[in-house]
Amino acid sequence: MEYGCRDKVVVISGGTSGIGLAAARAFWRDGAIVSIVGRDSAKGMKALAAIAGCKDPEAAVFPGLPEGTDTLSAAEGLAGDGSGTRDSSVPGTTEELARLRYIRADVTKPADCRMAAAIAAYYGKDRIDILVNSAGMYQEKRIENISVADYNRIMDVNVKGTLLMIQACQPYMLPHGETETGAAEETGSAAEEMAVAGSAGPGTAQDRCIVNIASDAGIGGNYGCPVYCASKGAVVSLTKALALDFAPDIRVNCICPGDVDTPLLTAQLAAAKGGYTKEEMGDGYPLGRIAAAEEVAHVICSVASPANSFMTGAVVPVDGGLTAMG
Repeated sequence: MEYGCRDKVVVISGGTSGIGLAAARAFWRDGAIVSIVGRDSAKGMKALAAIAGCKDPEAAVFPGLPEGTDTLSAAEGLAGDGSGTRDSSVPGTTEELARLRYIRADVTKPADCRMAAAIAAYYGKDRIDILVNSAGMYQEKRIENISVADYNRIMDVNVKGTLLMIQACQPYMLPHGETETGAAEETGSAAEEMAVAGSAGPGTAQDRCIVNIASDAGIGGNYGCPVYCASKGAVVSLTKALALDFAPDIRVNCICPGDVDTPLLTAQLAAAKGGYTKEEMGDGYPLGRIAAAEEVAHVICSVASPANSFMTGAVVPVDGGLTAMG
């Protein structure tokens, strides 16, 4: 499926697993220049291998990250021999693999976010077109059992991490006098640069987009996870506020998935200690099941697509009809 994101520069926090990983795969196969951001280098390298079509990502060969190295492209570990068997239907030239990069960063730390944005922009020729804030955490605890540490941990990742990544990436997302291909062009004055940026029509290279990942729990409530609901509700409101503040230069939209079959859900089920199963979770949805990560990734790519250049401030449920039940 084509989304029109070829040569777009995409940054995805939480891109090493789950929804973020699925979105990274979809953007990369669409021809985008993709940087995935995460804290765990080993997990990041396996994610690169999985996106690049290695049939056994665990067996993919990467050089060890030298001390102080914070980024690695798929081309550095997968272009040569010994990289594990790859799916022949997946792009595989050195140039194609070089469009896929892992950046080690903790989204709760301002300096890490600034570094991640700078690295992604460096390999994107000084620009970022699309930011997907997918890093997040979930915890089930009733209000009487929540500690200050619990609150801080959830809010730091889900809310502060989203805000910090936006702050870090925003300067690279503002128009800088670009041509239709997205490359900066020489202009004689600041006024001419503004005219070039302002002349962009629907779907041109100047279209920039932030996609925040919230939750159906940020629209309605949910049992047993009040702080998680509060954090995702904050992301929904942040999205609407920034859509106003950033217009007309940057579009800001929010995706609100229901339960999705990801490692985060696996951890949730483990924490529940057999209290419920994946199948039982699906029974509560009008569609009778939970989502696959790829289904949510499709919506992310569609919202970020230049074809949706008039879409901003939207909050999009992808929840199998759950929020339609009221």
